[in-house]
Amino acid sequence: MKKLMIINGPNLNLLGTREPDVYGSLSLHEFLDTIAEKYPTVEIFHFQSNIEGELISKIQEVGFTYDGIILNAAAYTHTSVGIGDAVKAITTPVIEVHISNTFAREEFRHHSYIAPNAKGVILGFGLQSYELAIQSFLNK
Repeated sequence: MKKLMIINGPNLNLLGTREPDVYGSLSLHEFLDTIAEKYPTVEIFHFQSNIEGELISKIQEVGFTYDGIILNAAAYTHTSVGIGDAVKAITTPVIEVHISNTFAREEFRHHSYIAPNAKGVILGFGLQSYELAIQSFLNK
């Protein structure tokens, strides 16, 4: 059984209420329940924080023992050298995901400190971006 960790950064705890036209109407917990039902043969764990250091600590904690990390660092993607360095330092493969198409948004969102050290990047498919990442770990 694969063991995957979803790590979500700032403001993703507001899914379902934050800009539903961009991020959808499902709450974070509703979405996690949905994917747990869809992938019963995968252990899916989740961590969310609005605090950069907590995200780095979680990446370090699981980054040598899990089969994969699905990381949506949200705005920290574009600002955090520390999160990028944490991804580089671990052995667990990381897939960077984004709900929105960051290239269709403000210019500063076009750069990622995570992508150079990630196995891949999936963006712009709404919450399905997470499912595509799960499938990539299963189709290995």
